[in-house]
Amino acid sequence: MKPSVPCVAVVPARFASSRFPGKPLADILGRPMFWHVADRAARAPELSRVVVATDDERIMAAASEHGVEAVMTSPDHASGTDRIQEAAGLLGLPEETVVVNVQGDEPALNPAMISELVAPFADPKVRVTTLAHRVDPERAKCPDQVKVVWTASGDAMYFSRQPIPHHRDGGEEIYWGHVGMYAYRLPALARFTALPPSYLERKERLEQLRFLENGIPIRVVPTRHTSRGVDRPEDLDVVRRLISESI
Repeated sequence: MKPSVPCVAVVPARFASSRFPGKPLADILGRPMFWHVADRAARAPELSRVVVATDDERIMAAASEHGVEAVMTSPDHASGTDRIQEAAGLLGLPEETVVVNVQGDEPALNPAMISELVAPFADPKVRVTTLAHRVDPERAKCPDQVKVVWTASGDAMYFSRQPIPHHRDGGEEIYWGHVGMYAYRLPALARFTALPPSYLERKERLEQLRFLENGIPIRVVPTRHTSRGVDRPEDLDVVRRLISESI
């Protein structure tokens, strides 16, 4: 069931990056990376609008050149979530809007993941959603792969860089890896950005724990899809191949 509220994707695209400065402008098959992200997101039928939120005039100029809607935001935001909150205000989105946080370094994004992410908002009680997919026990050991466990009703109990749950008595080891995409109702997003970083958030270095520590539930949606992000320049060849194969 599709949500009955407007759904808008915002793509945070910050120029500065310690590992890959200027990453949103990286060339992929003749177009900047952020264009591919926006193009993939726009294929999700639930979205009425896709907007890039940047802090850099070069990205704004490239967005204008390639016909991508963009807004200029402050360079001082601590996270992409804060940038999305400012962008939502600049765009004057209605309070009932569901805002989808589409990471700016996911040029091979599968649009079906956005459809899965926003589907739970057909339930008016859902305030925030995210995705998770099965990972093998070896991958679960990696602290860069965040793990998640959730309740019988589908709301997240905890996210951790450690393998959770701990399989004390052996048996089949099942782990769910968190996929770092989110969708929020605007009031939940506004409340999150108004709150200070929480204790567990600081310990795990996972900002989504701020929601849980402050009683804001996150609905976890299992997905069979995976994505391949760009963290470093050497990742570009992989996503170029993936995008070429999907054309």
